[in-house]
Amino acid sequence: MRNSPHRKSRISAYFSNHMRIALASLGRLYAQPVSTMMTAAVIAIALALPVGLYIALDNVARISSGWDGSTQISLFLQTEVTESEAKKLQQRLEKHKYIKKIELINKEKGLQQFKEISGFGDALKYLDKNPLPVVLVVHPELIANQPDNTSRLVKELGKHPKVELAQLDVQWVKRLYTLLEIANRSIWVVSSMLAIAVLLIVGNTIRLDIQNRREEIEVSKLIGASDAFIRRPFLYTGLWYGVIGGLLASIITLLSLLLMEAPIHKLALLYHSDFRLSGLGIANTLQLIIISCSLGLIGSWIAVSRHLKDIEPT
Repeated sequence: MRNSPHRKSRISAYFSNHMRIALASLGRLYAQPVSTMMTAAVIAIALALPVGLYIALDNVARISSGWDGSTQISLFLQTEVTESEAKKLQQRLEKHKYIKKIELINKEKGLQQFKEISGFGDALKYLDKNPLPVVLVVHPELIANQPDNTSRLVKELGKHPKVELAQLDVQWVKRLYTLLEIANRSIWVVSSMLAIAVLLIVGNTIRLDIQNRREEIEVSKLIGASDAFIRRPFLYTGLWYGVIGGLLASIITLLSLLLMEAPIHKLALLYHSDFRLSGLGIANTLQLIIISCSLGLIGSWIAVSRHLKDIEPT
């Protein structure tokens, strides 16, 4: 308990020292605004590119998620199945966990729709009876995210004794989500390459800073400064580059979305849709800044660890 005040003072001094060095590093960057902003801008562009691709892919996924209602399973029942029997079958199938809802199209309504679509209305008047069966239009649950599950559902429904044919075209869904998966993996590859580029940019900038302050480092080592003490300002410099680069990347992304929002919304209105672009949001923006800070810190750590040990007082 006697050491408690002393321990608190040491902790306070530790954080005060770190705060002082962090502010001093920021002051050095502020004293060189042109070079600082050029480096931060390169970092921001390298970060904004994969972020923009991620937002574009996310919006495409949002659009496609609304297409699940347009994908339907048509169950053509046996011709001898009556409308009352079809309604009972509808009620049973609606309890299925992968079925959202079912619409019943009776023979009369089916014939009317066929007349409107086919153009053979006059010829159909001469038929003795309606040859069309009762049709159940099944809306699957989450078809856009689970096209394979829907294919299995089609096979399951097609085995029912009262079903003549179960028809569904999910090939376009599979193609779309295959393309989205390829795009998603491509974004990860591009993001990884650009993250390495950010590490190289920060590392090279810190290396030049170390070379420019070589005499200062030699003097510090002569008076007994530890490597950790000498390393600290450069690490904070890399961290500040990450902070500034992350903020600039967020601003670039936001401005790009603002420029694209109006024309995309006009295009959506032409297709009778109220779709609007979604941005990063607060959580993803914070995540971007944290990633940027981490890259800046890692890049500076690599540069300092490699070049600082080569400088020894003579």
